[in-house]
Amino acid sequence: MRRPRIGIPLGLDDRGRWRPGREYLYIDRRYADAIAQAGGLPLHLPIQDDPESLVMQIDGLLVPGGDDLPPDPTRGEKQADATELDWVPREQHEFDRALLQASLGARLPVFGICYGMQLLARAGGGKLIIHLPSERPEAAVHKLPSNTERHPIVVEADTRLARTLGATAGSVNSLHHQAVAEVGARHRIVARSPDGIVEAIEASSAKAPFELGVQWHPEKLDTPESRALFADFVSSCRARAASDQDG
Repeated sequence: MRRPRIGIPLGLDDRGRWRPGREYLYIDRRYADAIAQAGGLPLHLPIQDDPESLVMQIDGLLVPGGDDLPPDPTRGEKQADATELDWVPREQHEFDRALLQASLGARLPVFGICYGMQLLARAGGGKLIIHLPSERPEAAVHKLPSNTERHPIVVEADTRLARTLGATAGSVNSLHHQAVAEVGARHRIVARSPDGIVEAIEASSAKAPFELGVQWHPEKLDTPESRALFADFVSSCRARAASDQDG
């Protein structure tokens, strides 16, 4: 059987951060490496006009980390000091959102990481904290200065995440200053840090396809738990690919 094809959208530099006068599509290679190590075939997806057609070519979607999401006033999200935020380019945001919606509509397995989890939460009717230091000043620092620093999380029992990681408290890296404030009916919160910040969400229905978002960056962690996350995701994508072939 062929390896399951996992789509990974690319980030957009439209401000000359890589080289003045040019626009670049880019991504940390560790996402693709983690997918390949788990047995999947990673496919980078550039921004284009027809994301729905891309969904027909893949068996699962990984939405990676990215820049900051702008507030959505219709959800009651608060404005924040723009000098402390690095907004995701509008073109990338619109493409990622459309690609995610099409993937959910096709019932593809979806794995969202950091920005990807926040986008997933919004797709399910959730709401974001746009800037943790200003909206949750009592919370611990979640944008830790290096990938080597960790903070603990507690995983809810009787969840898919608990079956993958174990329900005991673990520790993760932390590179964010936005977070999920609340989820809609589509999702449930399945992990938090000790200060109450949401660290993971998953589908609320046990009959739903793999649909998981984590606030940390497992692709940067060479641990059994991180490998288990990617293995579970790729396994779900493999099952989806098999069902398509059988059909």
